[in-house]
Order: sequence, then C-alpha cells, then structure tokens
Amino acid sequence: MPHEVIMPALGMAQDSGVIVSWLKNPGDPVKTGDALMEVETDKATMEVEAAHDGYLADVRAGAGDSVPVGQIVAIISETAERAGAAPVETGAERPAPAGSPAQGGPGAVPEGHEVIMPALGMAQDSGVVVAWHKEAGEAVAEGDALLEVETDKATMEVEADRAGYLAAILAEAGDDVPVGQVIAVISAEAPEAPIRRAMAAAPQAEAPAPKAAPAARAEPAPPPVPARTAPPTPRPAAGPKPAGRVLASPRARRLAAEEGLDLADLVAAGHAPPFHVADLETLRALPKAAPAQAAAGAGAVGVVSAEVDAAAFDAFRAWLQEEGTAPSSPRLLAAFAAGALRAAREHAGPLTVAAGTLGTTTAWNDPDRAPVSADLPESDARPELILRDLTGTALTGIKPAAAPVPVVTITRRGDTLALHLAHDATLPEEAALALLSGLADRLQEPLRHLL
Repeated sequence: MPHEVIMPALGMAQDSGVIVSWLKNPGDPVKTGDALMEVETDKATMEVEAAHDGYLADVRAGAGDSVPVGQIVAIISETAERAGAAPVETGAERPAPAGSPAQGGPGAVPEGHEVIMPALGMAQDSGVVVAWHKEAGEAVAEGDALLEVETDKATMEVEADRAGYLAAILAEAGDDVPVGQVIAVISAEAPEAPIRRAMAAAPQAEAPAPKAAPAARAEPAPPPVPARTAPPTPRPAAGPKPAGRVLASPRARRLAAEEGLDLADLVAAGHAPPFHVADLETLRALPKAAPAQAAAGAGAVGVVSAEVDAAAFDAFRAWLQEEGTAPSSPRLLAAFAAGALRAAREHAGPLTVAAGTLGTTTAWNDPDRAPVSADLPESDARPELILRDLTGTALTGIKPAAAPVPVVTITRRGDTLALHLAHDATLPEEAALALLSGLADRLQEPLRHLL
C-alpha cells in the first residue's frame, strides 16, 4: 500500500512549514532514512527523511510552498509503475478527527487552538501519551507543561504555546497517537462542559442509530451467591520483566535511576504502566531482587544534570558574530566541553571530543587548545566525550541510554540551558560531577575560560 509523507511538526508552536527544496525527484527510488526534502520553520531548517522504502510519487507541494502541519505533501508508492499516479483513497488533507469543530454534532470539541501530536524525529509516525499535567477545563499559561509524550527515542514535555483553558483532552495516557492528530484544544474562554476522552472513545461521525431490540420477557434476578462460596480475587501473578521500554514519566525514571530501582519490576509484579513518582513507593516495597539479578544492573547509566542562565553564552556568541569569527555552535561547545573534561580528569595528553546537532556529529582533536575561530580538521579517532546540542529543537528533556563514552546533552527552555551528562563506570562519579560543573561554569562565564 502507498505511504503518505506529511508535513511534520518540528516545534510545539509550529502550524506550518515551508518547503525549501526537494532532494528527490518524482519517480526516484527511496530507502528508509533517505532525505526527501528540506523544511524551514521560524526556528530551524531540517531535512525530512523517508519512513518507508518505495518510489517518490504524487508530489503535491513545491519549493517555497507553506504547508500546514499534518497535510500530505507526497506519496511513497510500492512500485515504479505507480510512481506517477495519485493513489486512491488519499485526499489533500487528513480528515478532521471525529467530534472536531469541523464536524459538529453531539460531543463536538469546543472551538479553540488545536494542540497536535508533535514529531520529535523525522521518521516518527506517532507518539505515546505518558501523562497529562493539566485537567480538562483548567486554566493554562503560555509555556505550561500540558503533557508528556514518549517515542522510541525520547520522552519530552509538550508545552502550551498560548494562554487559555484546556477545553478538550482527546487522548489518554497509553494512547498511541499519529503525528499531526489533534490531542487537545485550548479555548480563549472557560468551557461550560470540558471534554476528556481516550482516542478510541471519539464519537464516529454520522454513525447509524442502533436498531431497537425487541422487548424481552422480564426474568427474575438470580439469587445472590453466598459469600462463603466466592473465592478471593487473586492478585495478578508476577511475570517476567518486559524486554521493551517501560512507560513512565521522566521524573519517575530519574528518581528510580538515582535509587537504583528498576521500573520493570513493577510490571513483573502485575502493576500496569504508565508509572509516576507515587508508584515508586510500591516499587520500594517489592521484595529485593536476587543477587544474580542485582548484578545484571551493575552497568546502569548514571545521570548528572545542571541548569545555567544562557545570557552570558548568548552575548559571547553575538560578540563573535560581530567580530566575524563566530564558529558553529557545536565547535564552540566542543571547546568548552574538552576543557571541562581535561580539568575533571587532570588529563594533559591528546583529547578527542565529538559535538553536533540532531543527526550530525563531528569529532575534533584538542578543540580546547586552539582558538575558537580556528577551522580544525575533523578527526577519525574515537571520541572520549560526545556532546549533543539540541538547543535549536523543541526537546526539553531526554532519557539517556547506555553509550560507550560519556554523552552530554544540552537543551534549552527560554533563557535557561539544561545540561544532562550520561555516564557509566568508565567515568567515576566524582569526575562526572567535576565535568558537568566545569562545563556549566564555562557557559556562564565564557571569557574566563578561553585559552
């Protein structure tokens, strides 16, 4: 079957994206992960990758076109013969969700600003709702965290991009929602009857009324079963730990990691996710794992976090731009990270650090020992530290995974930079603390730490 290519949401407040250029021509074969086109928003320009193998067909928007988020811009067909034809059962836009203001009818969603499921990655088709932080009908301010969303790569908070009232919640915790689908509505006025329902509970438009069932004879109610004959309801039997990711809030994950707790133990004990901080009390009360099981978690990832004011770092980059010597953001951050790692390890020898943005990484040798404006050659050596600059994305939090080297992730919320260092036993805890503290100092006072 053909697959739709839609305009993704690259940010929380994005309503549309401008196609900069197509990187494939109609009829070209594409593989999963191939760059199809470049999309520009008011915050970034990024490549949109193919999520399926096939042939590019039915391109519906050209370079320079501004396309609403969620609208179809092309089709990936299964065969080259069908690459030039528009597939059947595909419209220019996705149908409005049942019960939306466009459809009306009983249970219709109040009018207001629609909050959609964002795309946290180029090949992401859907996201799972972890938890709502606001109740239906509750007032929200711009920047308030509305809900947590999880994909196969990250867990993040979705923020309100305007003030108002949460008039409708259209997906509950655990629902897997396609990218671009409306999950909530923010109205300007307090709603008289706020709506909250799961995605599967949305009313179907124009559903035929059920036929009246024929009257049945009244049957006498069965006698109550004596209490002595009713066996007690058994507690769910403990099963094996799940192999996949356990659905939980980021804070619950962080606290569990800090205490050395495994959220999978809750699932094995018969408790249903998603899990929150309150569930950690139940987890702590569970019987301790056997020594062999405890040893299996010895390689768990340690996480250290910090927050700094971005004003000094922003001013420093602006000054470099005025001087005409501004390096790329990853190159500048690599210099600061290398200096912090060198001081934390008391390391005087060669040091390789890799840094980059979403999807691109470059390694340099000793970036802290050269002027920040120097154009260093790329290194093929294995880096001793990886830094990911996600300040230009909508991501505000991340669940680090195990990596062969320490990984620093930098995100941004307003005027605050959030730093997260994931490390294992190869970087002792004291060195990890010194590394992140040193990097935070360099970002807050850049001029003091330049060589």
